[in-house]
Amino acid sequence: MDLATASLRESFAAGLPAPLLQAARARLDAEGVEPGAIVAWLSHNTWDMLAALAECERRGAVLLPLNWRLAVPELARLCVHAGAGHLLHGPELAEAGGALQRAVAFTPGPAAGIEPGDLLLVYTSGTTGEPKGALHTAAGMRANRAAAIEAQGFDAATRVLSVLPLFHVGGLCIQTLPVLAAGGTLELHPRFDPDAWFDAVERAGPGAAGAEGAVGAAGVRPTTTLLVPAVMRALIEHPRWPGADLSSLAFVNSGSQIVPRALIDAFHARGVPVAQVYGSTETGPVSVVLRPADALARAGHAGWPARGVQLRLGADDGPQGEVWLKAPQLLRTYHRSADPAFDADGWFRTGDLARRDADGCIEIVGRSKELIISGGENIHPAEIEQLAATRPEVADCAVVGVPEPRWGEVPVLAVVLRPGAALDAAALQARFDAALARFKHPRRIVAVDALPRTALGKVQRAVLAAALAGGAP
Repeated sequence: MDLATASLRESFAAGLPAPLLQAARARLDAEGVEPGAIVAWLSHNTWDMLAALAECERRGAVLLPLNWRLAVPELARLCVHAGAGHLLHGPELAEAGGALQRAVAFTPGPAAGIEPGDLLLVYTSGTTGEPKGALHTAAGMRANRAAAIEAQGFDAATRVLSVLPLFHVGGLCIQTLPVLAAGGTLELHPRFDPDAWFDAVERAGPGAAGAEGAVGAAGVRPTTTLLVPAVMRALIEHPRWPGADLSSLAFVNSGSQIVPRALIDAFHARGVPVAQVYGSTETGPVSVVLRPADALARAGHAGWPARGVQLRLGADDGPQGEVWLKAPQLLRTYHRSADPAFDADGWFRTGDLARRDADGCIEIVGRSKELIISGGENIHPAEIEQLAATRPEVADCAVVGVPEPRWGEVPVLAVVLRPGAALDAAALQARFDAALARFKHPRRIVAVDALPRTALGKVQRAVLAAALAGGAP
């Protein structure tokens, strides 16, 4: 696709019906949202959230989409850390929204650390387990949209089915915003439901908005959709999969973690190429792309650097190493964090390991960071470890990711008990229930005699994970 001739609509209001934009303006006016303020948003996927983003852009505020899967204490910590001055929530999450409103003293006004041009604040997990907010500018998000449009060949004929959470940059920025900017059609589902997905792909579902902003584009079947591996597996294992009519799909896109080859092959067997986007919350996320035209020939690879992206593999930039990036779509900074986002030479070091083929194609081979990605959701071991360590019977503990077919990997907690103590699994589970989202709960709790450690006292997580994956204590 030639972006020089493409109709790329610059404003984030592009493609949104005027009544939605007017409602968003009235809602933020009623809240007294000023330039530089942070607006926390808690809802399932809605057109209202997209309109709120557009209105934040117009008035110079920042939108903070909250992960509705988190527990209220977790959400409260994020809002306090961000300095959010306002909370807006959908009616479907009124109970959680009310509890959050009571838990946090939202003080209207500009937030410290926000600069003109900042637009989106999305939280990820840091090296210490403390929340880290990736702060993105409107200009960076526009660069990401342009890269996404070019990589996927979006134009006015593109019809996107969006089912992944918009509180992730993947769900928001890989297809949802780009198709509106390209003048295409978007069908937005509140959350992923396999039957609703099949209904939409085979017959066209409700709630589509056309290139002119007309709601309810009847009879439209999607030409593409974005899926993480856990969603791909849910579709493949669904009873409707063998007989489903997937003929409208020119391709699907995937990412968020290494995509198992078996899932890719299942879609390819149905004649649907699986493209990929490699990136993270910090990178926009469109950094490395496997375009639809290359999907069948390079199945399982991440692809080549996206438009405007510089990539090297470690300091030597050899055929294998850590992925380092420079690009206009990267975060501006980590919000209110002492951790630098970039090294002294301006490179963002992803912590992911890759190898590069002779033709420049990138394959992600692993992660050097401790972060666990389960079903596309980030889980930092420290979040679980800190809670487990408060139990009186626990002398030591560590959490590692263990491979699991459905979710890619799941957290497993290893605990060292104090002499004479017994593991109170029910009490430990109660701690997790009160403070952590369900997807962060350990799938197994294993009592071990000791944790493998280095001479400097660091847990040898790879050794522990290998033992737990093999069923050994």
